[in-house]
Amino acid sequence: MEELCGAGAAAPLRREAEEPKQGSVLFLGGNEVKSSAVVKYSSAPPQAAFARLQEKTDLKLPPANWLRESAKLGPAGTTILGNNKKSKPFSSFGMAYDFIDSVGNDVDVVSDSENIKKLLKIPYSKSHVSMAVHRIGRTLLLDELDIQELFMRSSQTGDWTWLKEFYQRLIDQKWQRKKKSKEHWYQKAILSKFLYYSINGDGAAQPVPSTSKQHQEGPVSGESDEAGRASWPAPFEMPSSLSEDPGASNQGLKNDFVRNILWTFEDIHMLVGSNMPIFGGGRYPAVSLRLRDNNKPINVLTGIDYWLDNLICNVPELVMCFHVNGIVQKYEMIKTEDIPNLENSNFSTKVIKDIAQNILSFLKSNCTKEGHTYWLFKASGSDIVKLYDLTTLCEETEDKYQNPFTMPVAILLYKVACNMMLKKNQNKKHYGTIRTLLLNCLKLLDNGRHPQIIASANYMLSELFQLDEPKKEDGADFPINGNSDESYSEEEEEMPDSDENGSYSNSSDPPDDNKAVAIIKSVGELSVPEKYKSVHRIRPSCAFPVCHGTEERCRLVLSYVLEGLKSVDSSVKKEGDLPAADPSTPIPLKYEDESTSGGPECLEKQMALFLDKMGSFQKGKHSSQSGMIPGSWQYKMKLQLILKSSKAYYVLSDAAMILQKYGRALRYIKLALQCHDTYCCLCASMLPEVLVFLCQCLTLCGDIQLMLAQNANNRAAYLEEYHYQTKEDQEILHSLHRESRCQVFAWATDLLTDLECQLSVSCKCYEAAYEILLFSNLKNQNPEQHIQVLKRMGNIRNEIGVFYMNQAAAVQTERVVSKNVSTTEQQLWKKSFSCFEEGIQNFESIDDATNAALLLCNTGRLMRICAQAHCAAGGDFKREFSPEEALYYNKAIDYYLKALRSLGKRDVHPAVWDSVNWELSTTYFTMATLQQDYAPLSRKAQEQIEKEVSEAMMKSLKYCDVDTVSARQPLCQYRAATIHHRLASMYHSCLRNQVGDEHLRKQHRVLAELHYSKAVRLFQLLKDAPCEFLRVQLERVAFAEFQMASQNSSAGKLKTLFGALDIMAKTKGAFQLIRKELLAESEQIRKEKSGAENVSPNDSSAALNKEEVLKLLNIFESRMSFLLLQSIKLLTSTKKKIGGIHEEEVVLKTNKQVYSLLLRATANKSMTLLERVEVILNLLEQLTPNAEASNGGVQ
Repeated sequence: MEELCGAGAAAPLRREAEEPKQGSVLFLGGNEVKSSAVVKYSSAPPQAAFARLQEKTDLKLPPANWLRESAKLGPAGTTILGNNKKSKPFSSFGMAYDFIDSVGNDVDVVSDSENIKKLLKIPYSKSHVSMAVHRIGRTLLLDELDIQELFMRSSQTGDWTWLKEFYQRLIDQKWQRKKKSKEHWYQKAILSKFLYYSINGDGAAQPVPSTSKQHQEGPVSGESDEAGRASWPAPFEMPSSLSEDPGASNQGLKNDFVRNILWTFEDIHMLVGSNMPIFGGGRYPAVSLRLRDNNKPINVLTGIDYWLDNLICNVPELVMCFHVNGIVQKYEMIKTEDIPNLENSNFSTKVIKDIAQNILSFLKSNCTKEGHTYWLFKASGSDIVKLYDLTTLCEETEDKYQNPFTMPVAILLYKVACNMMLKKNQNKKHYGTIRTLLLNCLKLLDNGRHPQIIASANYMLSELFQLDEPKKEDGADFPINGNSDESYSEEEEEMPDSDENGSYSNSSDPPDDNKAVAIIKSVGELSVPEKYKSVHRIRPSCAFPVCHGTEERCRLVLSYVLEGLKSVDSSVKKEGDLPAADPSTPIPLKYEDESTSGGPECLEKQMALFLDKMGSFQKGKHSSQSGMIPGSWQYKMKLQLILKSSKAYYVLSDAAMILQKYGRALRYIKLALQCHDTYCCLCASMLPEVLVFLCQCLTLCGDIQLMLAQNANNRAAYLEEYHYQTKEDQEILHSLHRESRCQVFAWATDLLTDLECQLSVSCKCYEAAYEILLFSNLKNQNPEQHIQVLKRMGNIRNEIGVFYMNQAAAVQTERVVSKNVSTTEQQLWKKSFSCFEEGIQNFESIDDATNAALLLCNTGRLMRICAQAHCAAGGDFKREFSPEEALYYNKAIDYYLKALRSLGKRDVHPAVWDSVNWELSTTYFTMATLQQDYAPLSRKAQEQIEKEVSEAMMKSLKYCDVDTVSARQPLCQYRAATIHHRLASMYHSCLRNQVGDEHLRKQHRVLAELHYSKAVRLFQLLKDAPCEFLRVQLERVAFAEFQMASQNSSAGKLKTLFGALDIMAKTKGAFQLIRKELLAESEQIRKEKSGAENVSPNDSSAALNKEEVLKLLNIFESRMSFLLLQSIKLLTSTKKKIGGIHEEEVVLKTNKQVYSLLLRATANKSMTLLERVEVILNLLEQLTPNAEASNGGVQ
């Protein structure tokens, strides 16, 4: 229960929750001081009204209820009445454990209220101050360090001797136990009796037996010695289980306060423990009771004491009872805000505020190292306050556990870190703080004594680094100062030289000052406002190391995991039963005898064994070779650490894969799977997320094996990467081998040299991952993972299918002599087809139309290879297109059409759609060409063959897209032009060989003309096919000549002749292209001869076939000569008959001129090819306008 009240509010401190009120501001003595208190915990019952004692009551006589439990006080008993006033040395730790959320961030100070009061009274008091200070995050823990008790213990046990020697050497050479006066015990006794009287109701003093003197002094005195000594724990031992509160009860770390209060004084937040008795009565429901000797005036120290007690406990009024020699005289009521103005005890609340701020700044500036024990010391009567670092002094002795604070501090650091880790809403910016807490905790611990905390802390450190998500280097979240393990101040080592920070020793100071961390030269300085400013500002978050890459991050994680594993292993007792292994000896990563001996067949067996073992994991027959007990902390921690290391290696493997370091990637995934194997050996039941992670590992392993198969040329480099091992990896493997042989995944992670084996292993990895998803019923919970595995299975089956298909093609090319298809080829076809079929099923099961289409396309390609294998060997003149070829080409066409149906429309995947169309067009074209060139006349009639060829060619044209602009467009245009050319040639041939049916002849003539014109149009679009264009044009000329032969009238013949000459004239563009290429070639030869450099070897002239050009040029010259001669003859005869028409005379004249030039040129045998081409171009230039004119004239 919590309650929040203002300092001046009339609200009692109660266990029940009250309506919260914001802390009010107190105005005292003209000075403004802000104070508010929230009760975090209270074990006191609601306040009982105090009994006002009658005048003359003798407090020296004990009441009947003295030192007994009271129903009105509840279980708090004597504590609430302040008999056990002595502060325990670990009281702040007890509170910190109870309110772990407040430690490290919200609260500045955790301490007993007595210690707070003692600090704030330093400038007013001559008494000595001795306190232990510890830093946890931004919180300081203050505890009384009772030198008297310590040294009494030291003389009995031998602990703390180093501090005793230091104290005697530098501070008090003649130290001896100072005994408290009788007056001290007398005052304690009458206060105790007064408080018991005040709850006694009737106010009468009851007589007690004559041994009362012993009773009143013995126990009180004895309590001080015994309880004081008992409160110091022996050097801390780790409890059996972290789940219990470590050492809370038996180690003196219990929170014994009646109240824990969150007190805000100005801007200082403190968690304070208080045992002050609070009563009801008076003008307010809550008052504090004080007993004063009437003969002694209240001094400033008492006034501050009373005021602070009431402020901390939020009590608005003080009731003071005055006595003379133990006889009650009178009562007086004083408001809390009036206490600073009492006669003889005037003090300024503003000054108290300044003292508080200065002391806090001084401590925060100088107590900078987390985990260190600092000692704030002021000798009795001295004005100098010194701060020592006891941890540094203690390190000069042999054992750091000589300091009893070591373990409580370590446990608290660990608890605060745990608490921050458990908060799911933590921002990553807190990771730096958590890391610092854990590292400082580990510095304090000894592996032999505290393996559990060390293992747990290292595991938490590894958890800080997120492996499963990409790291964002965000400056706001991660201050870039990753080198310092020390916590919070960047200028920690700087020596302040200004007076504002206290000052360090100089020549006039005593020689002991060089041991002090910092010194306040005079307590008077503490009253000066802002005298001590904290120059070492506490950063809101600590530096988290900036990892410059995934590998660095994973390596850090693995280093912490290794430390954790070492802790676990060292605590497992059955060391002697283990086979001896030397961590420095590399554990071989390759098991050749098991994996490479049998090839794919052996792989099948290993795979079956693996899946069998995976099935047995569900039944839970497992044991640890090292003798760890299932359920023990070692067992649980090792499982967590092994899983973390497995994840780290997986991420490393994935990163290496991205960098294309496939050997390294395989080594890391091998380590990840070895970790997983050990995890499986230890774990009785596999968690779904662990199985999903195993699927991810196997999937990645499959990817790596596939990449290794595809990059076989770098095998030597990959082998070197694969066999490299760090010492860290060896030591982690050594820890794994304590539990299992790590051989279950050996089949998947060996670096093989055979391509087929690599592909098979890759496929088996994916199949294993798929099987795990199936039998673990994880398919539906992890649809994304399921889809990824099936996609990869489809892909690897495609790869294996292509591998077998290429092998079959290679066998086919080597087969020259034999005409029959070999058994080897047929086996390879079957394997390839089977892989493609399974791959298609994989893709279809996840509705991946695009990839299914690609595999169907590959199956079509396989069918074409089968078709090619069935054609007879070359050189056979009687070669005919066989039925087997037709069968396989038609099967190929079926698969291509299925691929198109799978895609549905081009928008689904334009590139794949275009590719399938092209392959389909090619198949139809190849089939038609083979039928045309190797006509199966023994089986079919010529007409049927022509029909089939025509149909196949037209289908090829249908799937040949000449219009869409793409990289393939010129190819499509060339293909379409070739198809039109072949069809035109076929119809031309039919026309020549056909007799009879005039209708059919006319149809063939029309089709031939149509296809020739389309072929010409398409070849004209291409800039790199001048020879093809020429050939088509020459065939058209031949077609015209064939038509002219059957014509009778001169006019008809002339018209056909001029048409043929016009066709020839249109070849000018083709000859210009040929001339351009010939010129470029001669220029290159000239450069080579003159020794010029930088000649481009891939010149376009390389594409020009000179023999072809020469052949075509000879035909062109002869046809041109023939046509010109025929035209001259016809024009001359018509001129004689009907008299000359002017245009025809011009044409005749030009034709004669061109003809004579042509004859001269052909007669000159010494002309080069280039010169001959230029002559033809010149003649065509002269012929063109006249050809047009004569054409017009004839028409």
